[in-house]
Amino acid sequence: MKHLFLLCLAALLVLCGHKGVLSQAPSYGERGSDLGIQVFQQIVHSRPVDNVVLSPHGVASILGMLLSGAHAETRKQILSALRYKKNGPYKMLRKLHKTLTAKSNQDSVIIANAIFSQEGFPMEGAFLDTNKMNFQCESRSMNFGDPHAAADEINQWVKNNTKGHIPSLIKADMLDPALTRLVAVNSIYFKGLWKSRFQPENTKMRQFTGGNGDVYKVPMMSQLSVFKIGIATTPQGLKYKVIELPYHGNTVSMLIVLPSEEDTPLSRVIPHISTATVQSWTELLHMKKVRLLIPKFTSDAEVDLEAPLSALGIRNMFSHDKADFRHLSAEPVYVSKALQKSKIVVNEDGTKATAGTTAILLARSSPPWVIVDRPFLFLIRHNQTGTILFMGQINQP
Repeated sequence: MKHLFLLCLAALLVLCGHKGVLSQAPSYGERGSDLGIQVFQQIVHSRPVDNVVLSPHGVASILGMLLSGAHAETRKQILSALRYKKNGPYKMLRKLHKTLTAKSNQDSVIIANAIFSQEGFPMEGAFLDTNKMNFQCESRSMNFGDPHAAADEINQWVKNNTKGHIPSLIKADMLDPALTRLVAVNSIYFKGLWKSRFQPENTKMRQFTGGNGDVYKVPMMSQLSVFKIGIATTPQGLKYKVIELPYHGNTVSMLIVLPSEEDTPLSRVIPHISTATVQSWTELLHMKKVRLLIPKFTSDAEVDLEAPLSALGIRNMFSHDKADFRHLSAEPVYVSKALQKSKIVVNEDGTKATAGTTAILLARSSPPWVIVDRPFLFLIRHNQTGTILFMGQINQP
């Protein structure tokens, strides 16, 4: 049987018992995000014309929670994939968690973590203490012998911590009443208001050419304003546009990536993306007054993480025979399922334009139009730490 979970707006993991044996240095936010980006790249390779949304930071967070319980090769594989130091990254992860969720951020980033364990399941105190100290992780015991009640309680926690965006993460049949020992959940909720708001009256139905070649009519938001915009190039020489849309606190930005040539598929640009790539864009982007048109969209996705994580070298934790979580519990356990559910809503909401921006809006020059009317990539980035909170490919808004 298999059970683990992860979720973009909520991540989750189920451990089951068994009878077997068990450059400039990137910031820790960037290290974890890079692994999450690689997971994303694996997923979109197999789903090139789907909408896919993922939280790279959510992937790293759930692995970070497991790390303190892992031993030997199981631990080594997680550390290696995340590029964390052997002695344990917890001081840096604690600082990262504090920075991302600081109340001084004007844009709301809420990260919550929980461990739901079977009543009577013996967990190591150091494992619980490490997760409480570094991830503000709460612990609850429950009876997985009643999988429906257990699933309901976990789903209610996820729903509460994602402001209702992810109403259900886990199904009762994912919980083996005899073998499930622990479910670890990470939830990330982000709400940001645009620094320069799109006025609803400017949203019009326009054409969007989907990833499958079909043409759709979609609500396209529009505004004349100054944005950071630039042209980047892949190692293969493909050019693509990058547009930065800051949220009003300037802590977090959305980055839109669009191939420059209409006949260049997005799938040829995505393999090139990493946190180092994103960092390099900062030198390419320049303030420019443009008429920007981007789709209003809502997208959600559920992703099974076992195959992409295994392909990236994190294999043992999924193995009934090889998983070694002796620092979590003396009872042998393994990860039976890894999932992530994500949802993003992008609309006109934002703070009112400042006086300076209003003056720009009234300028008489004819600026270029930038129209996002074909498949594009988005990244939501915490600027100070380089952490990628969310990313996605949108083939059909």
